[in-house]
Amino acid sequence: MAGGATRPGLAGYPVNLLVRGRRVVVVGAGRIAARKIEPLLDAGAVVEVVAPETNDEVRDWADAGRLVLHQRPFAAADVDGAWLALTATDDPAVNAAVHAAAEAARVWVNSADDPANCSFTLMSVIRRGDLVVSVGTGGRSPALAAHLRRRLEEELGPEYETLLDLLSEAREGLRGTGRSSEDANWQSVFDGGIVELVRTGRVDEARELLRTCLSSSSV
Repeated sequence: MAGGATRPGLAGYPVNLLVRGRRVVVVGAGRIAARKIEPLLDAGAVVEVVAPETNDEVRDWADAGRLVLHQRPFAAADVDGAWLALTATDDPAVNAAVHAAAEAARVWVNSADDPANCSFTLMSVIRRGDLVVSVGTGGRSPALAAHLRRRLEEELGPEYETLLDLLSEAREGLRGTGRSSEDANWQSVFDGGIVELVRTGRVDEARELLRTCLSSSSV
């Protein structure tokens, strides 16, 4: 199937979900579940974990009050009122049960390594402050997504966080004068070498390049 079209059932619409303060149910409490739970906690989600057995990391989070742990098998009512649900078990029957319950409750659900029981798939993510780059394969090969993420992490160093601050500052400056930031010639900034200036610590020069390029843009 090389070079063929993606499977229509897995062709998705990428989004950035704002989960802060929202209830997310995770079924499973092993190593893979912990990898799914940590970014949810970091993003401020209200996490509830359902699993008959748990690893030390998940239990430590529960003991610290960072999540609620229900140490028992999954029940369909667990997803009632949830905003998202994720499963990370090695039991296809549990994955299918969570998917069925979530679909009935109109709750989005992801099942680790089980695309057939997903209504959304997760992506490999690189974060540099508020800069977020994600790589997805529609659930077909998480290994490829992870490989590409590692490649991109090498390219997108910490200088991009500083660059984002500078660009945001310049954008707000334009808007403050009544100009549209959409009409500015941002490409001339990148063509002028702003990334290399920031990468080498020449932030004042980068700021001056921004000022020069944007001031010459048409209003």
